[in-house]
Amino acid sequence: MFESLISFVREQYGTNEFIPLHAPLFQGREREYVADTIESTFVSSVGAYVDRFERDMAAYTGSPRAVAVVNGTAALHVALKLAGVQPGELVITQPLTFVATCNAIAYCGAEPVFIDVDRDTLGLSAVALAQWLDEHARLDTDGQCRTKADGKLVRACVPMHTFGHPADIDGLVSVCAQWNLALVEDAAESLGSLYKGRHTGTFGLLGTLSFNGNKVITTGGGGMVLAGEALGARAKHLTTTAKIPHPYEYVHDEVGYNYRLPNLNAALGCAQLEMLDSFVQAKRELAERYAEHFRGSELSFLTEPEECRSNYWLNAVICQDGSQRDALLKATNESGVMTRPIWALMNRLAFHANARAGALPNAHWLEERVVNIPSSVIPGLCR
Repeated sequence: MFESLISFVREQYGTNEFIPLHAPLFQGREREYVADTIESTFVSSVGAYVDRFERDMAAYTGSPRAVAVVNGTAALHVALKLAGVQPGELVITQPLTFVATCNAIAYCGAEPVFIDVDRDTLGLSAVALAQWLDEHARLDTDGQCRTKADGKLVRACVPMHTFGHPADIDGLVSVCAQWNLALVEDAAESLGSLYKGRHTGTFGLLGTLSFNGNKVITTGGGGMVLAGEALGARAKHLTTTAKIPHPYEYVHDEVGYNYRLPNLNAALGCAQLEMLDSFVQAKRELAERYAEHFRGSELSFLTEPEECRSNYWLNAVICQDGSQRDALLKATNESGVMTRPIWALMNRLAFHANARAGALPNAHWLEERVVNIPSSVIPGLCR
């Protein structure tokens, strides 16, 4: 069975060389735009491409504002600050995520609360969230969500759209509204994904994107905060060292962050964004081929949720158990076809060992079984 998968992957990518999990593709105007930036000498934090990248991303996602920053973790950090997260408060998230989600919570001095995910989306479960809140939380006289046990303020909720598959946004929006929680979407992996026709990252108070080298499009490093006009303006101010505009004076009105995306990176991003639709189309066609290949197999291919369009950032299969997962990982990687398991659950990490958590049966089940398989855009599928 594994030999069949290895042969299939090599057939798709047309090579007997090493096949990475997800490599960037540059076949647009990347060199032109980057060279233009170098010629202009505006290669750092000020330049026309930063402004253009923000405008183009806002238009693409339908967000009123988009603010470019150095990476997705910085975007999450700023988003949580703008959502009002303070030291000692609680932020609900999922244990099945990349560590950056929890790092951003820690940067704010807050503590994560880990709630289970749905098996079909791999994203935070609205049902599990509601159950935990009903059991462990209350609304105080000011309408704020606090824990029953010790009165800790529960400020925000951060679901992630895992591997580009949209989480149950309708359910999460409803629960967060009921409990007065700020919804901050970690859409780092889901650029180009739609939930009921609307782009991920635009349903909550704020959303965040990532343009790391392994994402659907890349700026080398980079991220984006998606927000309304007012919060977007605040995000821009905070991420540019909180400097008050002035022709020559240096006046800063609060503690800010030097999170500005360099113009050089933004130039790359502008060119990549022009290719995004063709990249997503190509990735979705590859996913269809995988789905057909695995039909009737012992391995179950993860497909997009109903009423959603996934970008299929990283394709994934669900093994029957941990032993089959380990055998798959060993066979493919030894054959030069890169695969990897899903992340270790965040509550297993030593520095989150004492974090609050609900029951996590789905997260544990998926942790033992999910394997990512090669997902790079195939140039020949781009149209």
